Amino acid sequence: MKSTLLGMMLLLITFSTQAQEKKNKNAKYTIEVNGNCDLCKKRIEKAAFSISGVKLAVWNVESHQLSLILNEEKGTILEVKKAIAKAGHDTDEVKATELDYEKLHSCCQYERK
Repeated sequence: MKSTLLGMMLLLITFSTQAQEKKNKNAKYTIEVNGNCDLCKKRIEKAAFSISGVKLAVWNVESHQLSLILNEEKGTILEVKKAIAKAGHDTDEVKATELDYEKLHSCCQYERK
């Protein structure tokens, strides 16, 4: 009886361990972020680094692509996109509010889609 109960508990632990989603320690992402200039670059990268787990954030002015390395155990890509939108820049998934966009310097106000 004890061995059957012990065997069932071991089986249950094995299944529950396998069912847990493993998060990537250093996931690489490239996302589109709207902006115009080096002031935008500084603001976008600062917003990305404000999220715990961001190891690298480099925004390219010409391509409007943000390259990220993110420890997914500490933060999510959605949190990064929300922080960038809060700084006034639209991402592919999260748009800045009109109020946050209006706070941008005039040279940083990009054409919104």
